[in-house]
Amino acid sequence: MSISVLLCTEGTYPFSGGGVSTWCDILCRELSEIDYTIYTITANPEVTYSYQPPPTARKLIQIPLWGSHDPAERILPHLSFREIRRRKKATTDALVEAEFVPLLRRFLRGMACDPSEISAHASVIYEIWSYFQRYDWKRSWKSRPAWEAFVEEVMRPYRGREAELAPYEVPSMYDLTTAMRWLYHFMTPLGAPVPKTDIVHTTIAAFGGIPGIVAKHEYGTPFLVTDHGVWIRERYIAASAGEYSFFAKRFLMSLSSFISRANYLYADVVSPVTNFNRRWEIPYGVAAEKIEAIYNGVDPDLFVPAPKPPHRSQRPVVVAAARIFPLKDIETMIRSAAVVRERIPDVHYLVHGSLDADVPYVEKCRALIAELGLVQTFELAGHHDRPAEVYTEGDLTALSSISEAFPYTVLESMSCGRPVVATDVGGVREALEGFGIIVPPRDPEAFGQAVIELLENPGFRFELGRRAREEVLAKYRISFSLEAYRELYHRLAGR
Repeated sequence: MSISVLLCTEGTYPFSGGGVSTWCDILCRELSEIDYTIYTITANPEVTYSYQPPPTARKLIQIPLWGSHDPAERILPHLSFREIRRRKKATTDALVEAEFVPLLRRFLRGMACDPSEISAHASVIYEIWSYFQRYDWKRSWKSRPAWEAFVEEVMRPYRGREAELAPYEVPSMYDLTTAMRWLYHFMTPLGAPVPKTDIVHTTIAAFGGIPGIVAKHEYGTPFLVTDHGVWIRERYIAASAGEYSFFAKRFLMSLSSFISRANYLYADVVSPVTNFNRRWEIPYGVAAEKIEAIYNGVDPDLFVPAPKPPHRSQRPVVVAAARIFPLKDIETMIRSAAVVRERIPDVHYLVHGSLDADVPYVEKCRALIAELGLVQTFELAGHHDRPAEVYTEGDLTALSSISEAFPYTVLESMSCGRPVVATDVGGVREALEGFGIIVPPRDPEAFGQAVIELLENPGFRFELGRRAREEVLAKYRISFSLEAYRELYHRLAGR
């Protein structure tokens, strides 16, 4: 009898490219004996496929967080108009005051609780889900009782302290409405049904893990969290760089921390793709014995060494496979190209990856390329439809991220016999040390000097590439990774 898995994604598979989506597609295609249901959280309802799920992914559930006048239109397609109307009619202010407001207050206090007390508060996530299986989402959140309770709870720490706080520390009305709007949208999965499966497997300890928390309570379903990057760390990076007020940043991080800790609390197994993630998972409440790292793997018969194609052979080429968005820190890579060009004038940086993930950031990168006079040196080449050929277009590969897990681009380049210059983030060192050059993040001078070292020393470059290929064959074959997940699925389903 086959095992059914609810595979939960957030902003990735099957509507966006990148390493997590690659990983999901590999699981769904290669573990053909597993019946997958894809539960995917998207920013908006109108999205297009980057990957066409295979027949083993029997159903897709899409949960858009934004872009709908009423979330019920998108997250409750199975309900009749009559039932949706009944729910709306039943959701009176008196009902909200009696049933929803106490849950909202408990949720907000859970956000503010000491991390050691998370187990006393996290079950409210399931209780709110249970409430919304009977009553209307929009009328509950938009009601006067919910708003008044929200303001009272959020303002509680500030009452009587206004004189001792700086003006920027006290939330404004705009801050309060923004925070309430965030709850309304980010918590949308709590309004959707969760199907019963043998296992819930989330690719992120975030809002995408909410179905696992719910299923754990509702059905006793085993819950597996695979940490690619560490979501809470990436939220800190994004929030610190965001143009939010002091209060808004603090609220967003409290919400993110509460949800992430709840994922870890209810997970039966946490399987990071790199041991680096332990240094975040354990402080965030994961018992060490629940952590089982499973490294990503690649197909060495697909990603194979090959000479550069003739049209690339006249120039030294640095390639990169990366979506153009801030976590990849393409700006540092661009600045490193200016460093390299001083020594190697005809160097060519070639970056393949989506130009749609963050259009303003793409324009910022293009402006920097023009400002530094690198138009003939640095090329944002867009999507490449033959990923196995990306790495063999160059002499070496570059990765300039400020946050990573265990990136496929490193393993794929190694499998193609190309050394990598990469920033020392996440699990990059675990894979690359001894097979490439590791530099500090956000240091274009160090990055550029490492590129120069490899381009000017072909013997050293070829030796690193040869050893990198051997390391992939020994440790990072896709078959090793798939067998580990197969064994884990059977163990959890048996439990």
